Amino acid sequence: MAGGGAGVADLCGPRLLSQAVRLSPDDLKAALTREARALGFDQIGVTDPGATAQAGKYFLEFLDSGGHGDMDWLAANPERRADPRVLWPGVRSIIMLGVNYGPDANPLESLKRRSSGTISAYAQGDDYHDVIKKRLKTLARWLAAISGDEVKVFVDTAAVMEKPLAQAAGIGWQGKHTNLVSREFGSWLFLGAIFSASDLPRDSSDTDHCGSCTACQDICPTAAFPAPFKLDARRCISYLTIENKGPIPREFRKAIGNRIYGCDDCLAVCPWNKFAQEGREAKLAARDALRAPALVDLARLDDAAFRALFSKSPVKRIGRDRFVRNVLIAIGNSGDADLADEARRLLDDTSPLVRGAAVWALSQLIERDAFAALALQADGEQDSTVQQEWQAAAS
Repeated sequence: MAGGGAGVADLCGPRLLSQAVRLSPDDLKAALTREARALGFDQIGVTDPGATAQAGKYFLEFLDSGGHGDMDWLAANPERRADPRVLWPGVRSIIMLGVNYGPDANPLESLKRRSSGTISAYAQGDDYHDVIKKRLKTLARWLAAISGDEVKVFVDTAAVMEKPLAQAAGIGWQGKHTNLVSREFGSWLFLGAIFSASDLPRDSSDTDHCGSCTACQDICPTAAFPAPFKLDARRCISYLTIENKGPIPREFRKAIGNRIYGCDDCLAVCPWNKFAQEGREAKLAARDALRAPALVDLARLDDAAFRALFSKSPVKRIGRDRFVRNVLIAIGNSGDADLADEARRLLDDTSPLVRGAAVWALSQLIERDAFAALALQADGEQDSTVQQEWQAAAS
């Protein structure tokens, strides 16, 4: 799961041009495809702005169910997300583009290293928003110059339903885990969109190829899929470790294991990954320091060290306190008694969010009598949420 907002990345139009070269719609689309490939996009497809009406209906039902949790940005201006023509009445074609970020190792393997943290594959390199946005802007300016028509660019930063639009454009289909699946790249595609005032030839929509497979639903540690093609984000580890700003609910802590930012389980288990390819963009490749970082090192990060380690990474946006909260949940699940000292030290952290997670982690790693003695010393805790953690852990 990536962040949300409501901004337009770029706007280009004929006012930028002294002359526009007019091509036929077919020739324009062919030239656009060549240009996109030259810029490093692995997939491209074109769809009609009205192609996702049914998906818009499902989206509104999702909001009504409360499945979006605290992601208020999803519920802001829902009519815009449900229908691209509300977002921009001038749009006549939507160009969907994909960049492959296939990992060079199975993301499920790092879950076995309980004293290390697991960061979602998409977040182990540079922030894809920044990498892809530059390419989209370049392609959009080219299209505006050739067509003479206005364009707008979006990379997961506005009210756009990228996955239904990508399916309508033939790039892949939304699997039972609600994520996009590609027959060529499996689960590993970053998406971007260009809205254009040009009327371009449409591609055929992709269709569901999941069949009777339920691997993505079966593997979910927190049972976040109440039914095929439906997600309750409030139970999703990606939501809990990224979007959730408060303490992680106790009922999910054990299931989180050592996942400290996001979760790839439902993506990695998909059988279509047998066709996946390793990504070719160096900036999106995993940094060695983020492949399976030691929990002991991560627990010692102050704000400056956190920012330095996650420079240009999407992890940086959740801040040091939420990240160390996640690290402490992983420490509590590690079974490594040597990590108890890290949890004990963080009982005095300046952040109540961190202190509360440290209480739980310590309760999982030391003997009950020793923990009860610490709990007696915690009467001076001022934060009510942290007090509740002590009480719940000691009971």
